Amino acid sequence: MKLWIHRFLPDTKVEGPGRRACIWVQGCPIRCQNCFAPETWDATNGMEYDIFDLSRQILTNPMLEGITFLGGEPFAQAEALALLAEMLKKHNLSVITFTGYYLEELLTANRPDWSALLSATDLLIDGPFQAELEDYSRPWVGSANQRFHFLTARYEFLKENLSQYRNQVEIHLQPDGTVTINGMAIKKNLDQLIHDLNLAKIVRRGEQLVN
Repeated sequence: MKLWIHRFLPDTKVEGPGRRACIWVQGCPIRCQNCFAPETWDATNGMEYDIFDLSRQILTNPMLEGITFLGGEPFAQAEALALLAEMLKKHNLSVITFTGYYLEELLTANRPDWSALLSATDLLIDGPFQAELEDYSRPWVGSANQRFHFLTARYEFLKENLSQYRNQVEIHLQPDGTVTINGMAIKKNLDQLIHDLNLAKIVRRGEQLVN
């Protein structure tokens, strides 16, 4: 089965607890105003990956704790992500899924593909980004309406310990000169970082640019 991806990051420490692989899927029907990654909206862009090849690549890293799905909108490709998640969970990797939908919408939609991805998810972080509720006091999210749902016992310890995690960003320099930045930061701080690095444009979550 194929998956359309905007970006695949094989190892990161800022997209959930522990070291994780991270997939930004391509395509989003929600399209939040002031979205961090509007370049992921168009479902016709991106790169096509085979989920079996992805799982093999992810499992070559014994240091990983899990996989994080972002977007774009992961539930727009729920069937493929659910299958990939199930493959990885057989090797004790955890699954974190971000979505612009609310959990109540996902539960009442009566869609088998959505139900499958929910069943394979340990931690669901739901809700669209809302600029008027911008808030970076909690890890991995940017607005106060977004919620943490512990769908399995894997991350229940975080319920009372979210404050131990801080929003951070990573900078990766690729051999071809491509600079990538991922993670979550207050916009003014990100702007200052980009200015200090002398990069040409604002980099949003998961975006990459050539310096």
